[in-house]
Formats: sequence, C-alpha cells, structure tokens
Amino acid sequence: MNRLRLEASIVEIGTLRYTPAGLPVIDVTLAYAGTVEESGVARQVEFSMPAVAIGPLSAKVMALGLEKPAQWAGFLAKKHRNSRTLVFHITALQVFEKDC
Repeated sequence: MNRLRLEASIVEIGTLRYTPAGLPVIDVTLAYAGTVEESGVARQVEFSMPAVAIGPLSAKVMALGLEKPAQWAGFLAKKHRNSRTLVFHITALQVFEKDC
C-alpha cells in the first residue's frame, strides 16, 4: 500500500497552475523538524520534500500559508514517468487548531 501521513509545514508555495482538464494544481515544499523514536532511542530528524495538491484541495493548501503545521496524507509517485524523483501527492489535509 502506498500511503504516507506526516506532520509538516509548508516552506515554499509555487504558482497556481491548471491541468489540461482544467483542475487547479499547486506545488509546495513541505518541511519537518523534530524528534522521533527509533528502536527506543530519540532521534533528531529534519527533512523537506516536494509535494503537489490537485483539484479542490489546492485552494485549502494555498490558504494555509507558510510555516503553519498541519497533518498531511497522500501517496508517493514519480515526478515524471522516467524520473527517479518522488513527489508527495496530497489527498488530505488536517490543520491544527490554535491552542486556546
């Protein structure tokens, strides 16, 4: 199963574009920095990755803006048919509510 879920923030937002079928597309770069546990040991992890939102979800991604943490779900696919580069295709987004 090709499913990915992560907590990250947008650090770069591209320009809104449209597919030949007229669907809106937005390219973003997601980043994470934090501590995770691996084999019972805390480990510092930092990374950034390219991601794309297609269709109605692209508006929600754009509205989120930069540096706001959210939980992202989706799948990984090659950037192009002959590419080795993977892109995270966003299928769901959950924005964290502000602390009261």
